[in-house]
Amino acid sequence: MNHVLYSLAEEIGRKLLDNRHKLVTAESCTGGWVAKCVTDVAGSSQWFERGFVTYSNQAKIELLGVSELDLVRYGAVSRETVRQMAAGALTRSMAQFAVAVSGIAGPDGETEDKPVGTVWFAWQLAGQDCETAVHHFPGDRRAVREHAVEIVFKGILSVYDSGSK
Repeated sequence: MNHVLYSLAEEIGRKLLDNRHKLVTAESCTGGWVAKCVTDVAGSSQWFERGFVTYSNQAKIELLGVSELDLVRYGAVSRETVRQMAAGALTRSMAQFAVAVSGIAGPDGETEDKPVGTVWFAWQLAGQDCETAVHHFPGDRRAVREHAVEIVFKGILSVYDSGSK
């Protein structure tokens, strides 16, 4: 793992432990990379509860309860979908903090309004409003996915730093 991601994952672990929270991930385009990075940190079993890799729309529906109608209406790469992914991950786990990520890593799959590199994110602390963001990353498939993992991590820290506990 690159040093930046490892350092961020360690910091996330400390924040989660300090708040007695556990993390759940709901990943699409990152394919489990977020979960892999957090479990690279020794002792992560104390603060990482589980990860859902829901690459297909059917997996998002079955495992996370994402609305099929909303997937048709808005697409998998949308604010609506990542919000439902985060909420579903919280509901289907014992965690208090959920992250969700869905995007178009390329090289294909883009649409006119969602070019390659478009990635939606959601962060939700149980009992709090879900925060979302969209980013557009340059580079190849690996670069888009790696940038996405970094944004997931920075978003977790931002939620804690903003005082949402």
